[in-house]
Amino acid sequence: MPRRVLQGVVVSNKCDKTITVTVQRRVMHPVYKKFITRSKKFTAHDENNQCQVGQGVKIRECRPISKTKHWEVVFES
Repeated sequence: MPRRVLQGVVVSNKCDKTITVTVQRRVMHPVYKKFITRSKKFTAHDENNQCQVGQGVKIRECRPISKTKHWEVVFES
């Protein structure tokens, strides 16, 4: 089964080998038919501590690494 890949922006890199990524998506409001921006934060595994705050990254689903971390960094852009 293919792993999900999401694209977002790094908002925190204070933890060791862990970053927090905000992923935004646009959904249509069911009544008003306007597009709304929804965002969610994910914690991702950054093995070499390379990512900086404000950097765009792609994250991929992986096995659970800790209680809240089950994503890994795939590509830094």
